[in-house]
Amino acid sequence: MRGQLLAGALVSGAMAARPFLNSPDTGIELVLGDLPKGQLAELDSIIGLPDFDWAAEHYLPDRNYTYYRNGAAGEYSYRNNLEVFHRYRFKPRVLVDISDVESTLPTTMLGHNVSAPFFISPCARAEYGSSKAEYGLVEGAAEGGIIYIPSHYAFLSIEEIHAAKAEGQVVFQQLYLTSNDTVTQQEIDRSEKAGADAIVFTVDSAADGNRHRAARYGVGSADSDYAAFTWTYYQKLQKMTKLPVIIKGIASAADAKLAVKYGAPAIVLSNHGGRQLDDSPSPLEVALEIYKEAPEVFKKIEVYADGGIRYGGDALKLLALGVRAVGVGRPMMFANIFGTEGVAKAVKILKHEIAIDAGNLGVADLKKINPSYVNWTPNNWAN
Repeated sequence: MRGQLLAGALVSGAMAARPFLNSPDTGIELVLGDLPKGQLAELDSIIGLPDFDWAAEHYLPDRNYTYYRNGAAGEYSYRNNLEVFHRYRFKPRVLVDISDVESTLPTTMLGHNVSAPFFISPCARAEYGSSKAEYGLVEGAAEGGIIYIPSHYAFLSIEEIHAAKAEGQVVFQQLYLTSNDTVTQQEIDRSEKAGADAIVFTVDSAADGNRHRAARYGVGSADSDYAAFTWTYYQKLQKMTKLPVIIKGIASAADAKLAVKYGAPAIVLSNHGGRQLDDSPSPLEVALEIYKEAPEVFKKIEVYADGGIRYGGDALKLLALGVRAVGVGRPMMFANIFGTEGVAKAVKILKHEIAIDAGNLGVADLKKINPSYVNWTPNNWAN
């Protein structure tokens, strides 16, 4: 009995002492640990998405890296976004013919063909990572055949970004809106004229983000207004454009159901990368809540999710619940330190990981992945 108690105490102590996870440990530090601060690593040294984070931290000025990396308050939502995927174990199937799994990567988003079930999420200030700013992102997305959603607070203008699109490239446009309808209409008209294929209306930053880490460098939230938006306003917004208006920042099953009620064609489950409200739920937790409480949402509208996705397996768990495509933000901003080539490599890496992880899971067709491939009883690893 004493042995059991001692073992339990040791386990509890070990878990309590587990260090705060800033980013996954990929072993790159062992190989490139002597790389001088300010020197860019070789792109060939990048194996997975977390390697881009390491490379960016060592290459960028602290102020610039901090803007991308920071989270709200104690950054527990940031940490949870990364760790929550590991609370749920896969249930692999074997002796399955998965030889054609790569051919099942392509999907559609609002009717637009894409090469894989993920997209580049909106992130502001791409110039902090590269002199190419958003050009690297739009060009990398084009090369990889995925959708890019530029931020309203991009360094380049809406017009410049959309003018850089490849022929036939699909780009949505994220907007932060104000209560001034005249200004809102102007920004929507700009987006339409520039050639945006959809509007992404961000709703999870109703007030300023409480970002301690970024505040030390004067690079806190890009949006400091208090919002006055309601679901009624969303209805009005839909009438101001011919484009579909996607709601980004849904964090509960209740709001997902309201999105259906108010005619949203698609929603993005997101907590703003853990940058707005600490202890807000991760997109995976919200997707699981919707699956349990309102599974019909996944059939009535398209559901996307972004936050914490670093590996192919992370994406698979969201897809298994019914999410149509996942967004990747920080890793793409970090990849952009290498410009177009870096972003294109990040896209290639995630495609490959989704395919091989699906194969090892026994999923022959990504369109047929479902909740049965995951044990949705949480373990204690990340508690």
